Amino acid sequence: MRGFGASHRGAMAADSTVLLSLVEEFVSGLHDSKAKDAATCVKDGQFTILELVEALGLSLTSTQPHTRARAVQLLSEVLHECYGGLTEREVEVLIAFYENRLKDHYVITPPVLQGLTALTKCTVLPPGSAVSMLRSLFQDVHVQSLMLGERACVYNMLINLMATREAELKGLGADFVFGFVQSMDGERDPRNLLLAFQIARTIVLRGYDLGKFTEELFEVTSCYFPIDFSPPPNDPHGITREELIQMLRDVLTGTPRFAEFLLPLIIEKLDSDVLSAKLDSLQTLIAGVSKYEHKDVAEFLEGLWASLRREVFQTASEKIEAAGLAALTALTSCLSRSVLNSDSEDSLGTFLQLVLTDCKHHLCEPDLKLVWPSAKLLQAACSASNRASHMVADAVMPALIEQYNGRAQCSQRRTLLEVVQQFAQSVKTCENEESVFSAFRPSLCGMVFSALTETNASLQITATSVLASLAQQSGLLLDSDIELAVDHLTRLLLTEEDERVSLAVVECAGALAESHSAPFITNLIPRLKEELFSDPTDQNDNREASEKHSHHAVRQRCLSALAAVSTQAGVVQESTPVLLEVLGSAHTGGVAFSVEEVVAACGSLRRIAERVQDTEETGRCFHDVVIPRLLSLALQAALQGEGPTGRRSPLLEEVVLAAMVPVIGTSCSRLQPTLAGQTAARAVSLFLDGDVSFLPDNSFPSNLQLLKKQQGGSWSQSQMVCLLSGCVCSLPRTVEVPRLDELMTQLEEMSCACSHPPSYTSAAKCFAGLANKRAPGESLDGLIQRTTERVCSELDSASSPARTQAFTLMIWVAKALLLRYHPLYATLTDKLFSLLDDADLGPAAADAFWLLMSDSADVLNRGCHADVRIMYRQRFFSENSAKFVRGFDAAPREKKPNYLKALSNIVNKLPKQVQLTELPALLSLLLEALSCPDHGVQLSTLSCLEPVLVEPPPALIQQLEALVGRLLGLTSSAVMSVRIASLRCIHCISCFPAHEVLPFRARVLRALSRPLDDHKRLVRREAVRARAEWFLLGSPGGS
Repeated sequence: MRGFGASHRGAMAADSTVLLSLVEEFVSGLHDSKAKDAATCVKDGQFTILELVEALGLSLTSTQPHTRARAVQLLSEVLHECYGGLTEREVEVLIAFYENRLKDHYVITPPVLQGLTALTKCTVLPPGSAVSMLRSLFQDVHVQSLMLGERACVYNMLINLMATREAELKGLGADFVFGFVQSMDGERDPRNLLLAFQIARTIVLRGYDLGKFTEELFEVTSCYFPIDFSPPPNDPHGITREELIQMLRDVLTGTPRFAEFLLPLIIEKLDSDVLSAKLDSLQTLIAGVSKYEHKDVAEFLEGLWASLRREVFQTASEKIEAAGLAALTALTSCLSRSVLNSDSEDSLGTFLQLVLTDCKHHLCEPDLKLVWPSAKLLQAACSASNRASHMVADAVMPALIEQYNGRAQCSQRRTLLEVVQQFAQSVKTCENEESVFSAFRPSLCGMVFSALTETNASLQITATSVLASLAQQSGLLLDSDIELAVDHLTRLLLTEEDERVSLAVVECAGALAESHSAPFITNLIPRLKEELFSDPTDQNDNREASEKHSHHAVRQRCLSALAAVSTQAGVVQESTPVLLEVLGSAHTGGVAFSVEEVVAACGSLRRIAERVQDTEETGRCFHDVVIPRLLSLALQAALQGEGPTGRRSPLLEEVVLAAMVPVIGTSCSRLQPTLAGQTAARAVSLFLDGDVSFLPDNSFPSNLQLLKKQQGGSWSQSQMVCLLSGCVCSLPRTVEVPRLDELMTQLEEMSCACSHPPSYTSAAKCFAGLANKRAPGESLDGLIQRTTERVCSELDSASSPARTQAFTLMIWVAKALLLRYHPLYATLTDKLFSLLDDADLGPAAADAFWLLMSDSADVLNRGCHADVRIMYRQRFFSENSAKFVRGFDAAPREKKPNYLKALSNIVNKLPKQVQLTELPALLSLLLEALSCPDHGVQLSTLSCLEPVLVEPPPALIQQLEALVGRLLGLTSSAVMSVRIASLRCIHCISCFPAHEVLPFRARVLRALSRPLDDHKRLVRREAVRARAEWFLLGSPGGS
């Protein structure tokens, strides 16, 4: 035991020696790093924090202030590292010590504040210690006489204590607010202002007692309003003007008690000539009145209105105007929240009377010069609440209606109608209440219908917009109004040749049909059907060519209108049979329809499938009617194409079949799971077995083999495979396609054996679409490996007649696997790389990289539920960019353009940020691509470079000589699009740092003289823009 005691005393003596050594070396100023060593010893338990205080005794009582300061600094730095392990007793002793030190020499104050800041982070602060610390701080320290870092310590102390000892601080009452005001008063550093604003925001939002210091707190913070701080370049602290603005705004608008001070301040600041000050003031007003009650703003209404009116009437900025209107809406909304009783004044009515007095008469002036600013102000007030809408509408609408009826000029009537439309879009109507415009319905309908009968196109277009806006007012228009509106719209559709009017009418019809479908079913659709099926070849071809063209335009409008109005199930059930009948008549020849009109009918069906409400009723319509009818018509046309009849059905045209595919694809992608499964089963049985039992007009032969090679090399049936793709490749991945192995085997065979390009391409797409969605596993891997072997075998045989077909299948399968990150995709893409050197397929292989990287419209996209992983383009590029460089270096000269085009096609599809990152490594190749004689390579590279030139990386600036030379050479290219793209790139280069591009100025200006005389106007326009920027380069106010 004696031995143990001796060793223990020895260890303690050693620790004491270490402690005294650390203290002596730090206090003497020899080693500042000893503070960290001391903190480590405290953490390791070699000595306690109170033992450190004891060891500092001689230094703390030294007669030299700097020695005492160094001693306190050591203690404070140790506390910053070890505050988490202190006991409540230790904290209590340390707080008492530090409070006493605040009364010491001023050089000791900074380390004392650092120590107190560390103590405020302790979780074991004794009760009452927070108040004690703050009383000492407020009494003994003049904060604004401290340096930046010490002032930050004070603010951080307050923030820490407000977060953990809120109840204690609130017990100080208004003394706490007064102490903070004194501490903050005069602060100028943005970093500390953020901290001070954070404290002030907490005070106003957390309900601290402001007492008689409300105005003082407002004054000490509002003196910074509006913020005009601009951070220095490369500011390491990251303080932004927006942060300061938002933090200060939160303070100033945090309590209604500031309203009496803030609102006069905003009125004063709105007189400023600085736009940013105006904008900040308006946005602060919006934030403030959203929290105020009507009594808070009542006495300032006239001043606020005068300022807001001025900003809208005399605005020099769209942002200021928009903010002024938003502020008026917020102010009106604040007043609308007041509860009226028999004794209270109607603040909303009083304010709106001010607005109406100053604005209403401008709506009635002969020249209507100030009609728009006045209307905007009234509409802003109107949109605030239902009460405000009623008050404004009751005052304004009679005047607008009277003005419209009294005006003869179409331009003035159009302006008044536009004002009415804006009001219709602005008013607020409560649910289950009649519309604000109910009292004016007959007059408004009269205005609209009279405008629709005018011959002025602009007036008619505006009238359609007003009609659509009125129709959105629940319960406003009567059934008779809608019927009359439909009659007017129908007349315009059938007679108006102005394309702008037609588009407006179609849009208006779609808007009305969403809420009033019945008149469209009974009136519009039958009338459009009648017009569609009136044959322009009647009357023994006596019609002039212009009349036939006009009838074609009418048909196009009718088809567009049928799609626009078909958003409700009831309308769809009436409109889709009409469109299908168009296709049927075009096929049979009952009524002559051009191929263009048939394509338009398919387009209308597709738009209906996209826009219609997703219900079981509409799903049934497409599943039971539309899809079977389209398949039936296409099959009839295919079978008829083999017969001896002289007439060829338009449905055999490739463009028509291509238009049918998205109709079927969009429909299938939105079907409910049960119906989707049935559609898949029907389509598979039709194409594998020739099962036509579900098709209407079932008079087909029983031995159909649509995926087999037909006799005599006919392709009319094989090209129907694109419709199979629409049926099975757009289904959700949860829907199982029956007999998938058999189907994909047949599609693979067709892809490689068929000689008809549209047929084998469609088969390859369908195969790829199914492979993309197929569940992972041995079955998929085996299928892909077999397909890869067959494709490679065909491609390796230069004499194979199916090389092109195999190449097409390889591209689509590679894309399907790349999208889902399947590991076997690399085998196919490696083969594609090798084909860049192929004499026959090299150019096609280069173009194939565009297909790999771009979005496909009909299959392999997210719209048809394909498995598309994020950032697959970036992954492909990162894995293969080195192969391009190696391949380009090793390729013979005549094959290098293939590599350049492939690279350009890939880089073009990468996100801009990836382009900027990868450009330095590929810049030499891209510059080489600009010298390539292939115009496609040139154009693709230019379109890739243009967005990068907006924010050029350093590597690009280093290659300016080569870049400028190649771009100037392309300005005389034989291809107009290349000339335009090169001029745009030259324009972008003018924005590079002036010292980099000034040496090229004279050379560029000389070279641009030639495209200024180009025979194409678009080229001349780009040349003028580019030359203007280069001409101003280096001049005052120039680039």
